[in-house]
Amino acid sequence: MKNSNKIWTIISFEFLTRVKSKGFIISTILGPVFLLAIMIIPGIVASVSMNDTSKHIAVIDETNYIAPKLIKDDPKVFFTTTKNAEELKKELLKGELDAFLIIPKDIYEKGEVSVYTPGGGGIGLIEKIDNIVSDVVREKRLMDAGVNEKIIKIVESGVSVKTIKVTEQGTQKDYTEFYSIFGYILGFMIYFLMFMYGAIVMRGVITEKVNRIIEVINSSAKPMEIMMGKIFGIGAVGLLQVLIWVGLLVVISLAGGSIISMFTNQPQMANLPAGTNPQIKGLPFDIPTIPIGVWIAFIFFFLTGYFIYSALFAAVGSAVDQEEDAQQLQTPITLPLIIPILFMPAIMGNPDGVLAIVLSLFPFFSPIIMTARIAATSVPIWQIALSVVLTLSTLFLCIWFA
Repeated sequence: MKNSNKIWTIISFEFLTRVKSKGFIISTILGPVFLLAIMIIPGIVASVSMNDTSKHIAVIDETNYIAPKLIKDDPKVFFTTTKNAEELKKELLKGELDAFLIIPKDIYEKGEVSVYTPGGGGIGLIEKIDNIVSDVVREKRLMDAGVNEKIIKIVESGVSVKTIKVTEQGTQKDYTEFYSIFGYILGFMIYFLMFMYGAIVMRGVITEKVNRIIEVINSSAKPMEIMMGKIFGIGAVGLLQVLIWVGLLVVISLAGGSIISMFTNQPQMANLPAGTNPQIKGLPFDIPTIPIGVWIAFIFFFLTGYFIYSALFAAVGSAVDQEEDAQQLQTPITLPLIIPILFMPAIMGNPDGVLAIVLSLFPFFSPIIMTARIAATSVPIWQIALSVVLTLSTLFLCIWFA
C-alpha cells in the first residue's frame, strides 16, 4: 500500500468514526448556543448587576438636600435617620444595619462623603452611592452658581457618537463596535475549537497506546503516517463543524429580514433587494454584512492553529501512557492558547496598536489574535502575509518535531 493510501485510510477512519458519533451531532447543534452564552451572558449579568445592591443604607444628611434625592432615586435602598454615627456603628456591629452614609455640609466644596460598613459590601454598593451622589452634587453646584435649570439639563445630556467609514467608493456607516465584538467571538471560537480538538487528538493517541491498537497500526504504517492521518482526520471533523456553523450564520443573515418581519410586523422587509442592510425598527442596532475575507481568515487560521496545537497535543499523548500523566505536560501547550484570550480585551480596544501587531505576528498567538484583528479593523496586507508565512513555517516545524 502506498504511503498516501495509508494516510488516507487513517484519515477516513478518524473522520467517519467521529462524524457518526452522537457527541459530534450534539456539539454541532449546541456549540453555537454554548459559545454565545458564555460570551454574552456574563457581560449582560455584569452590566445589570454592577449598580445593583441589596443593602439598606441609612443616611445622615447635614445638607438636608441630598438625602431626599437619594430616597427618590431608590427608596428601597436609602432611608434617613435621626440617630448619630455612634449609634449606627453599634447597629452595624450587631448586624441590624448594612451600612450608613454621612453627607457633610461641606460636600459641595470638598466633594467627599463617608460610607460605614461592617466590611465588604461589594463594588455595587460603592458604585451606586458614587453615581447618585455625584449627579445630585453636580446639579446643586450648578444651581448655586446661578446656572439656569434649562442649561443644567443641556449640560447633563449625553452625546451620541456617529462613526462614518471612508472608502474609495464613498462613505458608509462604520460598524467598529460590532466588528470588534464579532472579532472577539471568532477568536474565542478558535481558542475553544483548538483546545477541544487538540485534546481529542491527545486522548486518541493515549487510548490507542493503552489498548495496544497502535502496535497493530504501526506494523502497517510509519509513525509519521499515523500521526498525519490522525491529525488531518480529526481536523476534517473540526472543519466540517465550522463550515456547518458558518453556513448557519449565512442562512440566518440572508433570511434575517424575513424572520424579523414575522415578529415586527414589517412584511415589506422580506422583499428588499439583496445586499441591502436597512435599519430595522424595534431593534437597537442593525447587523452589517460580514466580509468574505473575514471568513477566509477564520477558516485558514483555524486550520493552521489546529494543526499546530494538534501536533503538540499528539506529541504529549505519545509521551505518556495515561491521560492523568498528560496534565503536567499539557501546561506548556495550553499557555500559548490562554495568553491571547487574556490580552484580547486590550487588543480589541486598540487593534492597530503595537501590542496587537506584535502578538498577532507571533505564530502561536496568530490563529486567535490575527483572526480577531482582521474582523475588527483593516489589517495591512504585509502583516497578514507575514503572519501566514510564520504560521505555516511553525506548522511544519511542529509536525516535524511531533
